[in-house]
Amino acid sequence: MEARINSTIIEVLKGDITQSQLECIVNAANTSLLGGGGVDGAIHRAGGKEILDECIRIRNKQGNCPVGEAVITTGGKLKAKFVIHTAGPVWNNGENNEPEKLRNCYINTLSLAMLYEIRSISFPNISTGIYRYPKDQAAEIALKSVLDFVKTNSGIKRVQFVCFDEDNERIYQEKLKAYL
Repeated sequence: MEARINSTIIEVLKGDITQSQLECIVNAANTSLLGGGGVDGAIHRAGGKEILDECIRIRNKQGNCPVGEAVITTGGKLKAKFVIHTAGPVWNNGENNEPEKLRNCYINTLSLAMLYEIRSISFPNISTGIYRYPKDQAAEIALKSVLDFVKTNSGIKRVQFVCFDEDNERIYQEKLKAYL
């Protein structure tokens, strides 16, 4: 599914984010930036040692990546030139400012992309795997954050939401249709 907001194309598709042909992919990282399971592990495996080496340099300089913040590295062996790593919140029944933290993941990632003049970016479904964020709520926050951002910032021309499973793909498509 595809929609246009101002000059930005918004896409929802099911697939493997490591295969994205866009300029930048987003890693749903953990705060250590050292790789892990799920999309984080897949990106580190597919991108190779260069990504981990840059993550280690970032950690040595600034420490961990706080939840909701974002850092950028090379894409290594990926087709994407860049990876923006953002640490999503672990779901705690909404009692630990999870919605604000998840919103910050998207806003800080897009702001960093603008700083690096990135024109196309692919997002995974941040925090909906082992961090157990309810898929429906996460999709609502993701879409609203991105749509609000591109309404007032014209630099990013294409945003993809690359869903790992059919459930997330359906949820994102339904919510995107509702916004149009």
